[in-house]
Amino acid sequence: MSGRARLTLAAWGATLMASGALLPLVKPATWIFTAAFVLALVSGVGTLARRVPLARPLTLLAQIAVTLLALTVIFARDHAILWVIPGPRAFMHAAGLLMAGADDVGRYAIPAPDTEGIRLMLVGGVVAIGLLVDSLAVTFRKAAPAGLPLLALYSVAAGLSGGGAGWLWFLLAASGYLLLLLAEGRDRLSQWGRVFGGAQRSGRPGSTVAGGTAFAPARTGRRIGVVAMGIALVVPLALPGLSGGLFGSGEGEGGAGTGKGGTISAVNPLVSLQDNLRQPEDREVLRYRTNSRNTSDLYLRLVALDQFDGTSWKSSVRPIEAVPKQLPWPQGLSQSVQITEVTSNVVASDAYRQKWLPMPFPAGRVDIDGRWRFEPAGRMLVGDDKQTTGGARYQVTSLDIRPTSAQLSVAGPAPEKLRREYTKVPDSLPADVRATALTVTKGARNDYERAVRIQDWFARDGGFRYDVDVESGTGVQAISRFLKDKQGFCVHFSFSMAAMARSLGIPARVAVGFTPGTTQTDGSVSVGIRDAHAWPELYFEGAGWTRFEPTPARGSTPTYTRETTPSGTATGPAQPQQSASAQPSAAPSASENCTPQMRRLGDCGPDAAAGGASSGGSGPAPMTVVLISLAALAVVVLPLVPLLWRARIRARRLGSDGGRGPAETAARTLAVWQEINDTAWDYGIEPDESRTPRNTAARLIRLGELHGESADAVQRVARAVEEVLYSPRPTPAAGLAEDAWLVRAGFHAAADRSARLRALLAPRSAVRLRHSLSTRWTSTLTALTPRLPTRNPT
Repeated sequence: MSGRARLTLAAWGATLMASGALLPLVKPATWIFTAAFVLALVSGVGTLARRVPLARPLTLLAQIAVTLLALTVIFARDHAILWVIPGPRAFMHAAGLLMAGADDVGRYAIPAPDTEGIRLMLVGGVVAIGLLVDSLAVTFRKAAPAGLPLLALYSVAAGLSGGGAGWLWFLLAASGYLLLLLAEGRDRLSQWGRVFGGAQRSGRPGSTVAGGTAFAPARTGRRIGVVAMGIALVVPLALPGLSGGLFGSGEGEGGAGTGKGGTISAVNPLVSLQDNLRQPEDREVLRYRTNSRNTSDLYLRLVALDQFDGTSWKSSVRPIEAVPKQLPWPQGLSQSVQITEVTSNVVASDAYRQKWLPMPFPAGRVDIDGRWRFEPAGRMLVGDDKQTTGGARYQVTSLDIRPTSAQLSVAGPAPEKLRREYTKVPDSLPADVRATALTVTKGARNDYERAVRIQDWFARDGGFRYDVDVESGTGVQAISRFLKDKQGFCVHFSFSMAAMARSLGIPARVAVGFTPGTTQTDGSVSVGIRDAHAWPELYFEGAGWTRFEPTPARGSTPTYTRETTPSGTATGPAQPQQSASAQPSAAPSASENCTPQMRRLGDCGPDAAAGGASSGGSGPAPMTVVLISLAALAVVVLPLVPLLWRARIRARRLGSDGGRGPAETAARTLAVWQEINDTAWDYGIEPDESRTPRNTAARLIRLGELHGESADAVQRVARAVEEVLYSPRPTPAAGLAEDAWLVRAGFHAAADRSARLRALLAPRSAVRLRHSLSTRWTSTLTALTPRLPTRNPT
């Protein structure tokens, strides 16, 4: 294979290896095969253009033209001229697809569905990066700068995944870049002519052969690459990690401390909330069983956002500590309030990984394994050292607090320190927020009545509409706009009520977590990704932090805020709540007789019922199964290729004698001699074609430590070869194949265990396969390249 052909293949592979970090972003990830095909087509055109040769700009233009034609055929064939040539309609269609893809990226959480717009963005982006890499590394012979577009490709993938592009994708991308550099280095080195290596060990002490197998610069380059990748992988493990996403793989976001002290600094955890509410299919994130007689108020709380700086609500930097066996008594809670102890056993899905632990509020005791820390002010558990909720099983004992409206009405003032911290509003808060709060609460006699009136105004009386597609702002201007437009989702309702309550002097914060979920036929409760929710918590002395529900059509209104407070008699079993989780799925169901809600309830039979983490659908597509099977087969077979090829060659050379003429006898004798030399090579003795057969036999006996029948067999075959090469009438020799087997047995007996395994599984002589393929590839390219007329000198 020529240097440029090798460099072209390396550029193609490096681009695909770097784009592997994009695979977790979209499901299914079949777009990568389309990108690989188009990129191979572009690389092939570049190879032919460089062989002509065309000028470098013309080569790049040819590749761009082929890229446009290929993308037109794949994505806009019906809108193209003659189904191939892109025209105005094709460009308009592509622009529409890109706009739709951008909307889909903002609408769906990871992994997003494989829509046509997203597919065009991915395929087009990867091919564009591949074209740039090919141009830099092959056309302009600058492989090092080609790392910049590869880095950009990986960085985009890591950024979109919230830092969740793992070490495997980094290792794959880095390996691709190193292969590209090695290919360029080998190409540059080959331009200086043939390089001869020095003496090299044959595998046994004291034995040396002429001719090294690897150039010193190549060996040094490989070592530097391995060390660099090792450092890049190991060093981050010793440094604090930053990743994000409330409902993504947010491992260690905020950098929780270790040991008994430390702090937690949590950024805004609502980044993914709107995306999760927009999901076309509700995926189960956790399931629990509880002894609560009414689960409608059993919200699963993750984190409290207590700081409002005018731009967003977020958690303050606070000290954390080891999880105590018994959590402290809730702040401000009086013994006179009706309290019931509730025990819940929770199982989180393996796919649900984030650092805050979902728990009923307020929790009194948590039994869980792993590295968890406790933040007392927010009463939340946070994972330490990349601890997440993935697959967690835990038990929570919590308090079901039921204050009466009378108790809340006569609540005393909050402690000064608490009131000062939780009534802060930014100076940039628009005046209409406080003015609206004063208007809504006009005539209220106390903070409790003011809070209830604000809640009812949002949920019932103010004409607000729940709409998850509204742009999710979190700053003061977003609150002001929401009060005017009167449409939004839980983020807008909870943030606005908390801001209005603070403007009236009522301590308030925002809680983030899940609504109670949906009761299943087996008595468990399933919580889906679309049960994600945010709600305000207001502080009342005697009751502590108290939940309110201003969002219409979501969750449940607390009993202590209703006009008629029910008696304390026992309630019936929990009924499914009308929530976003009950909305129909955008994806078609497997059967018209089994709706998504019926699947959530487990009423579609044992196969369709959810048993743990929700399934991803009706099963993988047949093409996916075929591709996975082929990939698995390749993983198993590829390491065995040298062994299989070597066995095939040996069988061909040492086949049955049969009746042959002089020419065939001579060819067979030389084939047996070649097999003996390759066998010696497999065991560490490199071939030396400058020697005569007799000298070669002596060398093999000496270096291979052959004795007895093995040594005699080498000498017999060497004499037969000399007779074939130098005698005018060579006499056919019998038993050459048996001699070759004797020689192989002698090498095997003299070698140690590692040399035997190497000779069997990774024979050195298998390099001839690569040479053969390279020669065929060069011959094919030569045959395909049009011959240019030679110019006669004038």
